[in-house]
Amino acid sequence: MRDINDYALFAEVVLHSGFAAAGRALGMPKSTLSRRIAALESRLGVRLIERSTRRFRVTEVGQAFYERCRTIVLDVQQADAVVSDALGEPHGVVRCSCPLGLMEILSPTLTDFLQTYPKAQLQMVAADRPVNLIDERIDVAIRVRTSLTTDAALVMRTLGHSSRILVAAPSLAKQCKKGDLQLLAELPTLASTEQTGSITWEFWDGDGQPRAISHAPRMTCADFGALRSAALAGLGIALLPEHFCSKELERGSLVHVFPQWRTETGIVHIVFTTRRGLPPVVRAFIEHLAGRFKGELADTATAN
Repeated sequence: MRDINDYALFAEVVLHSGFAAAGRALGMPKSTLSRRIAALESRLGVRLIERSTRRFRVTEVGQAFYERCRTIVLDVQQADAVVSDALGEPHGVVRCSCPLGLMEILSPTLTDFLQTYPKAQLQMVAADRPVNLIDERIDVAIRVRTSLTTDAALVMRTLGHSSRILVAAPSLAKQCKKGDLQLLAELPTLASTEQTGSITWEFWDGDGQPRAISHAPRMTCADFGALRSAALAGLGIALLPEHFCSKELERGSLVHVFPQWRTETGIVHIVFTTRRGLPPVVRAFIEHLAGRFKGELADTATAN
């Protein structure tokens, strides 16, 4: 007799590229998972996965079977969603990816969502990289782009805009009063990049004229929090999202330097797939983000 759980387990093994990783994700012993898949292969009479101590490979028929299994799992999830709709209160897990630089301003919205929907669970993936919603099982992705690209498989909703500004501790800001942007090449800088050596920042003035400044950062780090701390300590001029340092600017512990120059404005938006509909809890999360997070960005922009 067919056990639909075996189809789901096989999909997890392929998704995680191995039994050990899938077992950790599922909270299931690797040996148990391996036996279940072996039994599935025996029932089907075909090898789905080539196993060896050094290599994990899905066979051609295994890959085709995986695509169908993934569809079956989605169908089951949507069947659950029908019942959830009937019961009224959204519940279940929402997986959401978000850039590191937005996590701090997003945190109150996440807390409020969980308080509003006690039966909801959140799995946040903080990453400054492109995320594949289907392959990584992401329900909602929050992105910041200078322009929006179209994808027939995804729906986009704009939340607001985010711009980066140059900030420095008051002691260092005094050296920027001349307003000459070229000083960035001489003064210590702090950059959110993993690139080594010299990097280039691009700016535009009030007339839209571009200016590129090459410089060798004293510190590079993908974490805006670490860069903000370094800037507060007077270690360099940082290019940070305005919303990320609004409190420090208000208190005067950081100063907006070279304010006549701006960077490209990022469009903060969410993307999600509409394939076979959305579970109620995911739909509730999207509406919560659209209502609360958009307000947070607007409040930040007004404060500055």
